Amino acid sequence: MSLREKKVYAMQASDRCFEVVVPCSTANLGPGFDSIGMALNRFLRLKYSPSPQLKIELLGDHLAGISPGEDNLIVQVMKKAFSKQSVSLPPFHLAVESEIPLTRGLGSSAAAIVGGLAAANHLLGEPWDKKELLQIAMEWEGHPDNIGASLYGGVVIGSWDGREVDLVQCEPPDLPIVAVIPVNPLSTRMAREVLPDLYPRREAILSSSRANLLVAALLTRRWDLLQTAMKDSFHQPYREALVPGLKEVLKEAHHHGALGVALSGAGPTILSFTFEQERIKAYFREKMKELALPAEVVELRASREGAIIQLTPGANRSKVLGNIKGVRV
Repeated sequence: MSLREKKVYAMQASDRCFEVVVPCSTANLGPGFDSIGMALNRFLRLKYSPSPQLKIELLGDHLAGISPGEDNLIVQVMKKAFSKQSVSLPPFHLAVESEIPLTRGLGSSAAAIVGGLAAANHLLGEPWDKKELLQIAMEWEGHPDNIGASLYGGVVIGSWDGREVDLVQCEPPDLPIVAVIPVNPLSTRMAREVLPDLYPRREAILSSSRANLLVAALLTRRWDLLQTAMKDSFHQPYREALVPGLKEVLKEAHHHGALGVALSGAGPTILSFTFEQERIKAYFREKMKELALPAEVVELRASREGAIIQLTPGANRSKVLGNIKGVRV
């Protein structure tokens, strides 16, 4: 597509209404530090419609403190994507609604990046496939776990060397997930700063072997291995001081029905795989009460789908696109 054709397509596409739906994610699952992620069934929704000027409308309780202006992360991602195609981003109205709490270890920023890229890619006529979108996203996010999960869905195992990203998607575990989401946030920057620059060889080998075991357990559905496979030495021991109750929960949760338990991303959310939802929920509530920590205890499920585009029926000029109910990014 020539530059002129790109500009014409973008102008026509900007008159269409559509919605981007992006799942949140959990990263690491214990020892899979910066490399293993899983999509979860809480979603970011971006409703795009044409407008003579840029307007960002923030909806819901999870977007406090987010900018409604041009410095909004989603807008910045869209601008950069358009600039890569040498096309100017048209003005638009974007209603942003999120079920993903900020700075809780559930990939809110990764979902925003994926949502912005998906919206821009759609407006530009889909010049990039998923792998290319993932590569672009790495300019914003320095690891592929959250980004990959929100983009692809399911469980992702990825590697990023600072230049090229490689990623494998696999089916997520069909297991109930119970998470405890503290009310108080935790800065990702602070959670990164407590990590060491170097690890003892024995510690690195042990965590690496457990990450390998975790991947094998997920692929072969060996849930009996999760208790061991989700034990970690890469990041969780160093973050215990920042997440009240983490040390106790990691030690005790399997006695209360957890198959495996881990800090979600940088935290402070803690999640567990379990077949005994009520039992582990009761344990989490009692532990948070004991620590006097306000928290939400919720059931979640893995999301098999990553980001999708949903076209608004009857609101699109393109007859072909108008007949499509949902388009996988």
